[in-house]
Amino acid sequence: MIVLVINCGSSSLKYQLYDMPSLRVLARGLVEKIGDEGSVMTHRRGDGKISVVRPIPTHREAARLVLDTLICREQGVLGDVREIGAVGHRVVHGGEAYSGSVRIDPQVIEVIEGMSELAPLHNPPNLMGIHAVQAVLPGVPMAAVFDTAYHQTIPKKAYLYPLPYEYYEKYRIRKYGFHGTSHQYVARRAAELLGRPANAVNLIVCHLGNGASITAVRNGESIDTTMGFTPLAGLMMGTRTGDIDPSVPLYLLRTAPGLVWNLHDGDSSAAPSLPRKESESGSLDKLNDLLNKESGLKGVSGASNDMRELQAIVDREGPSSRAALAIDMFVYRVKCFVGMYFAVLGRVDAVIFTAGIGENDRMVRGLALADLRESLGIEVDAEKNDSAKGGFEGDISTEASRVRVLVVPTDEEGFIASEAYRLCGVSSGRAPEF
Repeated sequence: MIVLVINCGSSSLKYQLYDMPSLRVLARGLVEKIGDEGSVMTHRRGDGKISVVRPIPTHREAARLVLDTLICREQGVLGDVREIGAVGHRVVHGGEAYSGSVRIDPQVIEVIEGMSELAPLHNPPNLMGIHAVQAVLPGVPMAAVFDTAYHQTIPKKAYLYPLPYEYYEKYRIRKYGFHGTSHQYVARRAAELLGRPANAVNLIVCHLGNGASITAVRNGESIDTTMGFTPLAGLMMGTRTGDIDPSVPLYLLRTAPGLVWNLHDGDSSAAPSLPRKESESGSLDKLNDLLNKESGLKGVSGASNDMRELQAIVDREGPSSRAALAIDMFVYRVKCFVGMYFAVLGRVDAVIFTAGIGENDRMVRGLALADLRESLGIEVDAEKNDSAKGGFEGDISTEASRVRVLVVPTDEEGFIASEAYRLCGVSSGRAPEF
């Protein structure tokens, strides 16, 4: 069975085509700058690669271009689009409605639309992808795989915020958690590597990339995670603050040049030149950009949100540079959450590193778990850690370490494909075990 995986952003459409249940990748690619004159599609089949630059006004046209490319004589891999038996969509927010992946129907679409209020940057583009595929592949079954679903096992004591309870009831303010597709795949794969059933392992999974989160896994289920009501919470990230004193944004709105939110205070002479509502909106937009796009590694270093570039700066300028400070802050926060989740879990079988930084950055892994042998029984083997890069999967802990340390490359697209195959596949087929 052929399964197409779609991951839509506001101006992009990422795709991957699988032969199931073998999980063999037939083709993959990305359509970028949808809606711009300079729209571009990059398509890969095996070692071959092509780029197409042309106006692509909507996601529907992007989906049509992808399908046309998949069946074209030169770069295609299919004889007919009707060979596609199912489509899996990444959807960021399913709220409390879904604790697992679901087959898409009108009710599911309605829920995704309703969650757009909580994920305005993600759910609307995800819906664009669903509607685009419905238009070009009518009747083909589709599945929604939610980033929030894996975290629906988090207990109430962990997901509620200490606000008046009616704010949860009325406004749905709670911890939802994100990166769930990655955390779930990595937790299951780690259990396989440890030779244990998935429901019998306690893990701390560190998904470290430009966006970063850590999840505490007990008996295969998420019981806490660092991201919260939005993906801004938790760890310091590439451009996001992570956890800060909630009074800081309020203080900045009243004092920071360019952010000041004039509240009038009954003094008409202090009124801004813009209408108050517009002025408030502008200040809040600037504050949102500050917290989400201008902070984290980029904000502290003043140079980059890319860990590789920061390490190159440290090599040139030394440990007193702001780049070094940014790395130290990032690593410190990873270590803090590992320690906290160790206390929550009580017994930990393994600490897992995944995603761009987690899979490839030996320095971050080593520093994050340094000096933890006596207190937590965690010890990284320096030689194994140094060699763990470029798709490495396996154990990087010493023989003496009571807690294993694993590097597990994430495969969110493969997980989505397997879920779509499980939910939409023919009854005679068997979905791969993740």
